[in-house]
Amino acid sequence: MIFIETLKVSSKSNPNSVAGALANVFREKGTVEVQAVGAGALNQAIKAIAIARGFVAPSGKNLVCIPAFSDISIDGEERTAIKLIIEAK
Repeated sequence: MIFIETLKVSSKSNPNSVAGALANVFREKGTVEVQAVGAGALNQAIKAIAIARGFVAPSGKNLVCIPAFSDISIDGEERTAIKLIIEAK
């Protein structure tokens, strides 16, 4: 089984910080998953992916984002998260 690193993003996350973490994990593992619950969190996640794309572009990589749903538990409550799987094209 392949372990994919998951970065959890909230509406209060700093897109630049998330982008740096995303780019670092991407360079190390080649793929990373970003998880967001809610519109604000998804907005920050998308901004972070756009910024990270600029970080890895000089190395000749182009980030591809694959959206999917994921059922998660937060404080014992079932929620639906959006997971964005980031890979190289």
